[in-house]
Amino acid sequence: MEVKLKKTEPMQIATISHVGSYGEVGKLYQEIARWLRQKQLKIAGPPLGWFYDNPEKVPAHKLRSEVGVPFKGEVKPEGNIKIKKVPAQEVLYTIHKGPYREVGPAYAALFKHATEKGYIPLGCPLEIYLNDPNKVKESELLTEIQLSIKKK
Repeated sequence: MEVKLKKTEPMQIATISHVGSYGEVGKLYQEIARWLRQKQLKIAGPPLGWFYDNPEKVPAHKLRSEVGVPFKGEVKPEGNIKIKKVPAQEVLYTIHKGPYREVGPAYAALFKHATEKGYIPLGCPLEIYLNDPNKVKESELLTEIQLSIKKK
């Protein structure tokens, strides 16, 4: 699995936090996109998410995640929708092809590469969904996984 380094652009993201099975978050993306359309804001990139717990070690009902959709424009948080600003940053990244539930090796490759190259991970990796599970086969799904880092 190929791991590369890049600098990201700053992003403004409408997010919803969730506790429960990671399989339940799909509907939250739809809720955020609907809210952004109602506010007449422009979606500025693919849906993404932070998944804070390892599902092999934490029971499904306790898994913590935050999912979101990048957008352009100005808006105030409302209800369960928050606004998160992510600055430009250096990240290691890789592309996982296949079912979302099989991303584990991509995470392992990122952390192994970080250790081998002398980087310190900063926070939780970010998953960016590059294609639509409603339009491609599960085996064709593309997920970019980014790990924010700094040099030791």
